[in-house]
Amino acid sequence: MSAAANAHPVIDRNLAMEAVRVTEAAALAASRWMGKGDEISADRAAIADMHEALGSLDIHGTIVIGEGAEGEAQTLFVGEKVGSGKGGNVEVALCPLEGATMTARGAHEAMSVVAMVEEGGFFKAPPLYMDKIAVGSHMPDGLIDLDAEPGDNLSALADAKGVEVNDLVVCVLDRPRHRDIISKVRDAGARIKLIDGGDVSGAIATCRDESGVDIYMGIGGAREGVLAAAALGCVKGQMQGRLVFRNDGERRLAQNFGIEDLDKKYNLLDMAHGDVTFAATGVTDGSLLAGARFHSGGAYSHSLVMRSKTGTIRYIEAHHDFLIAPLQPVAG
Repeated sequence: MSAAANAHPVIDRNLAMEAVRVTEAAALAASRWMGKGDEISADRAAIADMHEALGSLDIHGTIVIGEGAEGEAQTLFVGEKVGSGKGGNVEVALCPLEGATMTARGAHEAMSVVAMVEEGGFFKAPPLYMDKIAVGSHMPDGLIDLDAEPGDNLSALADAKGVEVNDLVVCVLDRPRHRDIISKVRDAGARIKLIDGGDVSGAIATCRDESGVDIYMGIGGAREGVLAAAALGCVKGQMQGRLVFRNDGERRLAQNFGIEDLDKKYNLLDMAHGDVTFAATGVTDGSLLAGARFHSGGAYSHSLVMRSKTGTIRYIEAHHDFLIAPLQPVAG
């Protein structure tokens, strides 16, 4: 048997399950600030606890999607090494708190997210906007096209699902920039779910029938696009994206990241490929995950874990005992 056949996989099922401990820690810390009107403290709490939890993983990890560049963020910055250093080399993409504003308001869809893959598996996205479109699994290849009109994409999706266009629900961030998309979706006859934030969860929701979301459209963060692609790739969903530039400075920033074709239309595998592990834990209630619940001496959390190698989605309801080490809010 060859050495390659004997080689231990960089990401195994044990690490896939350990990843959820990272998002659980961040989500529970952030949820202490739910509805308190303090998004900065919620974000800091999630960052601190995620950073600590990552340090316990047996990986030699490098953050490629994080809280900003070194110097912009104290921890979880792009390029930071995380993990115990005992395991294989992996790239880490993360968002300790997707939806800090929603958490502060007590609104829906906030969650904590982390994804891991072997070296070279993630698109090193600059901190820019990205125009995105995504659908769930078990759809014909090439079903959606970022350059097609919303009505054409909806007609194709309705045909693939064996339904009428007016049966479909489109998830869109509630932003002024999406007035044209919203108008065209309504003209096509589809229904719309407007969300205040959390476009990672909005894209992932297309994979789950119980979410009620069929397709995601619109402009959000490019780095969030990579996280969404990581999740969708685990269940053979489809996604396309293209960077959006508001000025020449943003074009230069993309070029500094090594991007030569500024008009490139990225498909899912351009953004995340290889043996991907994705984990997310709910901070507040959402269409995918329930938020944290605290009780005397402990808490409940609701998470999902996905791995592209097996195509599995595992939902985990965890019961956390704080009698030994109670959680405390991080000071703002």
